[in-house]
Amino acid sequence: MDACLFAVSFWVALELRSNPAIIEFLHLPPPISFDAFLWFYLVLIPASPLILEWQGFYNRPLVAPRRAAIWPLFKACLITTLSMILVLFFFRLTIGRSVMIWFGAVSFVLVLCKEEIMRWAYTSKLAQAQYRRRYVLVGAPEELRRMKKDLASHPDSSVQIVAELDLAEATAAKLIPLLHEHSTNGVIASARHIQFDRLEEIIKTCELEGVEAWVVADFFGTQISRASFDEFYGRPVMVFRSAPEASWQGVIKQVIDVVGAFLLLILLSPFFVLVALLIKLTSPGPVLFRQQRAGLNGSPFTMYKFRTMVTNAEQMKQELASLNEMSGPVFKIAKDPRVTAFGRWLRRTSVDEFPQLFNVLRSEMSLVGPRPLPVDEVERFDDLAHRRRLSVKPGLTCLWQIRGRNQISDFREWVRLDLEYIDNWSLWLDLKIIARTIPVVLFGKGAK
Repeated sequence: MDACLFAVSFWVALELRSNPAIIEFLHLPPPISFDAFLWFYLVLIPASPLILEWQGFYNRPLVAPRRAAIWPLFKACLITTLSMILVLFFFRLTIGRSVMIWFGAVSFVLVLCKEEIMRWAYTSKLAQAQYRRRYVLVGAPEELRRMKKDLASHPDSSVQIVAELDLAEATAAKLIPLLHEHSTNGVIASARHIQFDRLEEIIKTCELEGVEAWVVADFFGTQISRASFDEFYGRPVMVFRSAPEASWQGVIKQVIDVVGAFLLLILLSPFFVLVALLIKLTSPGPVLFRQQRAGLNGSPFTMYKFRTMVTNAEQMKQELASLNEMSGPVFKIAKDPRVTAFGRWLRRTSVDEFPQLFNVLRSEMSLVGPRPLPVDEVERFDDLAHRRRLSVKPGLTCLWQIRGRNQISDFREWVRLDLEYIDNWSLWLDLKIIARTIPVVLFGKGAK
């Protein structure tokens, strides 16, 4: 984004230099052709964010004091402008001093405006809910006090401590209920006085749960390679992950989710109106079905679907429990008597799932990911390893949809496919799943 803003700034500077009113007022020579400097973007676009990184512009919290952004940004804009002047001098090109002055000023203003917009976005309720990370703090009492003091001195941190556990009592039996109760994203354990057998138990529990385990590794000293470790307010931290690590592919995945959901909602809006009208005409009740589903790390959210069942379907579920064809905590019936006539068509074509594009737009779901299960079904998991499917955002489609869908009756096989997706995740895998989902939906393969 910053690279694009620097590129736009250069174009704006040339346009201002080419403005007839400015040329006449300052008695400047004829305007310069923009096409003559298009090659310059090959240098400017990759160089500008690298200079920002060099000046520490990105080495700050999401919501930092403004001075933490203004001074590094000013230095980066100045260095970029001077570097451009040197490049022009080296190639003996004349562009005009006013262009470079305009470029430095416009790039500073545009990037600063972007930062203000991002600050406003990050402080919104929706962003706070998405970026706030919930952790359980584990350690000796004195270590817990020290880490809480560090957190209190950084109120802009995205880390939220939801529970504490004394190191002497940190067993899996006591840690697991805390992870479930608070829908935690991870565990922060202080390792200064820790016994390694107890640390191993904590890490293995987090591995099964699919949450991060942070170990504050003070026992290694301060000379720790950043390539292998992270930092927790200046102290080296080892991070163990059993879910995909944040990367440039993850950023692109989020962009595809938001842009894709937005475009699909616009394109399908007339179809949504038609489906809503047919639901109203064919059965009494609301158009949308809302249900609490388990999202990232088990955090509940309201999922939307077009209603395919009678209005008292949830009450009838208990009466039909003996007919369940799916092993494990999931409830599925081939010829569910609760489904309406029009609802069967919606389910066969998966049209009933389309309103979940709103959940994708709200960052509660992704286009590709394990299907979200009702909260009560997640609470009945009899194998802790099954919870690792909650370590990524739920999605509209995944390997389960393209490799059997409702033809799979063993819940363990369903989970195996979800974990296979998590362990082998890549942007290319997402694109392949989306491509293979289209014919599955069109032909209703495996739908019930």
